[in-house]
Amino acid sequence: MKVAFSTVACPTWTLEEVADHAERLGFMGVELRTFADAPSQFACEPALTDASKVRSMFDKAGVEIACLATSLRFDEPVGDPFLHILGDDDKPTRAAKTMIGLASQVECPLVRVFAFETFGSESRSNAVRRIAEKLKLAAAAARNTGVRLVLENGGSFATAADLAELLDLVDSPDMGAAYSVATAARAGEGPREGLNVLGERLALVRVSDWKGTTPCGLGQGDIPNAAAVAALAAGGYRGWVSYEWPAAWTHASGDASMMLGNAAKTLFQWMGTPAKSAAARAVPIAAH
Repeated sequence: MKVAFSTVACPTWTLEEVADHAERLGFMGVELRTFADAPSQFACEPALTDASKVRSMFDKAGVEIACLATSLRFDEPVGDPFLHILGDDDKPTRAAKTMIGLASQVECPLVRVFAFETFGSESRSNAVRRIAEKLKLAAAAARNTGVRLVLENGGSFATAADLAELLDLVDSPDMGAAYSVATAARAGEGPREGLNVLGERLALVRVSDWKGTTPCGLGQGDIPNAAAVAALAAGGYRGWVSYEWPAAWTHASGDASMMLGNAAKTLFQWMGTPAKSAAARAVPIAAH
């Protein structure tokens, strides 16, 4: 397994600071949150820096860009049916193409997207088919680019079984799964069950910890993250595990560097692998 962190932990850090912290804290990679051409909320927005410069920063630090994490969702109802029949790209597919292009330029292998919600009186089966058709277009855009789209559980598709239903319909090697342990746990799915369902389609696992609705240090909350890592290790998983400290979205207290360092240490302990660099020296944190 390869350990990364999401930049939702550190929205005020520059890209250079992100790379430096990743190296110092012992992470192998980072998950860069991006807003593409929308107004960015992060100082470390990769779309606002020349791609070669972005790549150079992380190469110098010996850190991989594990994933570009977007908020792209594919649940928007189909517009003009005539244009849809002709294969005209809809808005999320065009946005996915932009993100795939950026990922290719910075040599990032994954772009995270969502299916998200079903609406109104539409049956779930119709919504699943409609969303899957849009995801097929996006997956086709990734073909031969060296970039793979990963569909994360959330909204009306909160479990691995929900993701598998969509991935079966998309049926493309250019789309895999990103599995949020916390999201699935809140929907009542255990990590071993969920990870077994996704199997080889799993490309990214995202861990965060919470006590009720309050974020806390990894291993200090209610989310079965340790069980998830144990299940991944037992299955020989070699992909990315990305830690999220949701400072950008919540009033989470705690120094980002300390929270990330302790998360790295905890993940390496769960994996049974010696912690790297300063992660091994991180001090215990209090619950928040």
